[in-house]
Amino acid sequence: MTGGTAEKHDAFFEPSGDGSAIDKFDGGQLVQQEPDASSFPNGGIRNTFEARGYTAWDPTSPAFIMGTTLCIPTIFVSYTGEALDNKVPLLRALQSIDQAATDVANYFDKNVSKVISTLGWEQEYFLVDSALAASRPDLMMAGRLLLGHEAAKGQQLEDHYFGSIPDRALAFMRELEIECIKLGVPVKTRHNEVAPNQFELAPLFEEANLAVDHNSLLMDVMSKIASKHNFKVLFHEKPFAGINGSGKHNNWSLATDTGVNLLSPGRTPKSNLQFLTFFINTIKAVHDYADLLRASIASANNDHRLGANEAPPAIISVFIGKHLTEVLDELEHVSDGSLTPEEKTELKLNVVGKIPEILLDNTDRNRTSPFAFTGNKFEFRAVGSSANCAKAMTVLNVIVAEQLLKFKVEVDHLVDQKGMKKDDAIFNVLRELIKASKKIRFEGDGYSDDWVKEAKKRGLNNFKTTPEALKIQVSKNTFELYEKHGIMNKVEIEARYEIELEEYIKKVQIEGRILGDISRNHIIPTAVAYQNKLIENVQGLKDIFGSEYTKYASEQINLIKEISGHIGTIISNVDKMTEERKKANKIDHADKKAEAYCSKVKPFFDEIRYACDKLELLVDDEIWPLTKYRELLFTR
Repeated sequence: MTGGTAEKHDAFFEPSGDGSAIDKFDGGQLVQQEPDASSFPNGGIRNTFEARGYTAWDPTSPAFIMGTTLCIPTIFVSYTGEALDNKVPLLRALQSIDQAATDVANYFDKNVSKVISTLGWEQEYFLVDSALAASRPDLMMAGRLLLGHEAAKGQQLEDHYFGSIPDRALAFMRELEIECIKLGVPVKTRHNEVAPNQFELAPLFEEANLAVDHNSLLMDVMSKIASKHNFKVLFHEKPFAGINGSGKHNNWSLATDTGVNLLSPGRTPKSNLQFLTFFINTIKAVHDYADLLRASIASANNDHRLGANEAPPAIISVFIGKHLTEVLDELEHVSDGSLTPEEKTELKLNVVGKIPEILLDNTDRNRTSPFAFTGNKFEFRAVGSSANCAKAMTVLNVIVAEQLLKFKVEVDHLVDQKGMKKDDAIFNVLRELIKASKKIRFEGDGYSDDWVKEAKKRGLNNFKTTPEALKIQVSKNTFELYEKHGIMNKVEIEARYEIELEEYIKKVQIEGRILGDISRNHIIPTAVAYQNKLIENVQGLKDIFGSEYTKYASEQINLIKEISGHIGTIISNVDKMTEERKKANKIDHADKKAEAYCSKVKPFFDEIRYACDKLELLVDDEIWPLTKYRELLFTR
């Protein structure tokens, strides 16, 4: 529940009776182990003095060798049986989507006995020189720069994007890729991203559970390899203000054990109808559970990114492109009631003509959409770069499973009770789903103010902060959904809500402390020292020019006044921020405390930063105590 990987190492070592020892490893150790679980976040599931937890082998994720260590992927549960990790809920969700999707796929092919959820993630990250990173306390402790004026040149020229990879970065990438192949992580692509010193890599698509494990493993390996090349990897969603943040686009689809991608249209009416079934049901699932999807990618880090630059807005919507919009519009306006043979034949022919095999390229990508169809898959673009993909994948798979169950019930009812033919029933249900989910579809610019207004008219929520986004996790609908599919019980759901609120509180709290420390102990003393130099200069000019000194020292005097104003702003706002933090810490309930940190403490960050960044432009560069953007972002 920390969001990263965890390890417990046991030596293959057993002493023998004659004073020697033997390497020994039995099957019992492979299947189950008993590590200490007392110090991990547990959301109030147990007392701190109750330490026992269990790991159990996950045989669906292959074991691997790292160095001289045999690594066994496992689930992690408490002594009382509650899941303490992200893997257990994901495995349950994958089982749920398998069962629901297989039943629906059997409408089209009786040979399908299993449906696999697939995931292809795209990992964005920054590389910063490790020595320069170590000079910034905020970067080392918070993962982002809390202070710092934008460099004169950032990403305005778009000259870094897809440009030649710098040799030093390329050397890191090559070693990383070699290690990934050794570990079974099928990395495939690499390139420069939009912002300076920002890069991306992506693997081949894999089964979702394995893909999640590989992403967690990759992030761990990246940090280790980077240190060998004197780099620090930044996974924070927004480490630098004013330039693009980093995401982890989750490309999701469903594949059958017969080798068919259920989100890929084919040549025949039958395969097109199968595609439309899974395509439309996914859209309806996102429509019904948009707020839960938003909660799955909520974090203090991602709050800085959503809605800015490359990132999609916090409003969840679905982009499907012009051609598919026309197809759904046509299907929607078929007459009510049972389809006539003429309508059915005409519709099938139209569907075949409107969904060509080159669908992969017949619509542009909408980078402002948080959930976009990209040809043969959906791309959940709102996932943050530091996130564990399991959270988003758990929600997406279970909501689609729920929608497919509802769909099958409706189709079977029309067939069994109304005497409709199967294809007629499917078309009728799909038409109603299109009508019911229309408001979630949006083809325009997700960054525009017009979309914010339009989304509000449509009744779509715009949860801009983590505390408001997370509330859906403990709603009645969420409890019912998760318990119905066996994903988590009420205790586990409430525990995760508590843990994520605590994480948000602690991150904002830590950033506030860092900001206050740097402002008071680094920025202000430096500004005062430079101000004293200016005062000495003014005094010297007065000694030389007498009463006419102001003619020669007016700019210095104005600069002294300006510096004083910024110093006063910093001191005042740090004091206010500290007081608000003290008030927030006295609040008992995690949800109210998180809201206090969000609305009362965090707003001071921008006020303090503005004054500090102005001082950075005014104070002598030779005495400025912090490494600047231009030095961190243009390392070669």
